Amino acid sequence: MFRKLVFPTSRAVKVAQKCVFRNASTTIRPRICIVGAGPAGFYTAQYILKHLDNSDIDIVEKLPVPFGLVRFGVAPDHPEVKNVINTFTKTAENPRVRFLGNLSLGKDFTLEELRERYHAVLLTYGADHDNTLNIPNENLQNVLSAREFVAWYNGLPGFENLNPDLSGKSLTLLGQGNVAVDVARIVLSGVDDLKKTDITEYALETLSQSRIETVHLVGRRGPLQAAFTIKELREMLKLSNCTTIWRSDDFDHVEESIPNLPRPRKRITELMVKSLAEQSPTKAPPVGRCFRPVFFRSPINIIGSGKVEAVEYVVNKLADGRAVPTEQRETIEADLVCRSIGYRAVSVDNHINFDARKGCVNNAGGRVLKRNLTGSDQTIDDIEDKYETGLYASGWLATGPTGVILTTMNNSFGVADLVCRDFASNTIRLNGSRPGLDLTGRTYVSWNGWKAIDSEEVRLGQAKGKPREKLTSIETMLQIASNASD
Repeated sequence: MFRKLVFPTSRAVKVAQKCVFRNASTTIRPRICIVGAGPAGFYTAQYILKHLDNSDIDIVEKLPVPFGLVRFGVAPDHPEVKNVINTFTKTAENPRVRFLGNLSLGKDFTLEELRERYHAVLLTYGADHDNTLNIPNENLQNVLSAREFVAWYNGLPGFENLNPDLSGKSLTLLGQGNVAVDVARIVLSGVDDLKKTDITEYALETLSQSRIETVHLVGRRGPLQAAFTIKELREMLKLSNCTTIWRSDDFDHVEESIPNLPRPRKRITELMVKSLAEQSPTKAPPVGRCFRPVFFRSPINIIGSGKVEAVEYVVNKLADGRAVPTEQRETIEADLVCRSIGYRAVSVDNHINFDARKGCVNNAGGRVLKRNLTGSDQTIDDIEDKYETGLYASGWLATGPTGVILTTMNNSFGVADLVCRDFASNTIRLNGSRPGLDLTGRTYVSWNGWKAIDSEEVRLGQAKGKPREKLTSIETMLQIASNASD
């Protein structure tokens, strides 16, 4: 819905206000703005609500809908991972929290404005740009990023018309992380299995007509350094009507290394070696779809005339765990290529102290660093006046795109704890109340507006036997939200 919100005067809030007035030093309520309604934003809010009494939190999001990568990044056939949305919903429905969707930092408001209108600001808007390979012909037709492909089948607004070309026989994924394996699994899965998920209807239609038979998953290092998790590998090995084919040469001396590996790495390596041992020794082409992991290869050239036809690789060897190129080359045919070599954040406001090379905010443990530090010849720990008071970053925007949702939770809880301690130590001074974001003339979506969108998606999904059918038109979302009541 679109109207200026005030914090509800529920009994719980009234009681808290009574407690406030018993102590004159705490009559001013800490007002905090969190920019980004993904996992980092919600985990940060959850911790602050529990540990900073009488604080009021605005969670501001550029899209009309919340949940970030949980909604748009988690694979549709992993509904159990999305259960965290229930926890995020409880946080958003706390009377001390406002959700303000459809508002963008750098477009609808500035960082300076936020810092003037809140006691503390936390930047948690994530990393939504791709790393690139910087090799010849990377911009050929049918060369995409895995992020774009995932955004397409998960219904992220702006990607509904991506229309990946699945008319060829082979897909190559450059990178071996979980995102790459997700794409492989979705492409190689039967459509009947996906029909029961919240994958978009247009993606289902395209996948139903896919002619992709082989997916290569290519990594620059070896099996002992593979970035995918054992859960993802198990799912690939159990995929119906799909054969996994390993290259035996990639596993030279791997089995003898297993006893000395840490337990998680040991388990996944044992699973790969077991799968290799069960592999048919015949050279006959497999019947049905095929998943082919390839190790020790780095792409150096994408080959094609008009659109991709193959990828040329340099063959690597390992030296101290690093991939070192040799003189050997290999070319593998490909009709579609998706690079999956990581995400990077971007700066959306000129006042953010941002490291473009690393693709994240300059921070120390979550506290954003000042641009110009005195004593620059010293280490960060030796500089006293180094932080932007009341300004923080958490999640991938602060750390880079590493780990899983649990990793983001732990990081966000840690940063939120810093915020609470900075208020407790009077580092952030409550020397006057702060008004919060001025919403005059701004079209935004409240939590009730999101609930109306959510209800419509669930209704559309039920008609198709799915949990929901995600809306991809922002205009439609805003229209539905505008009709919601307080």
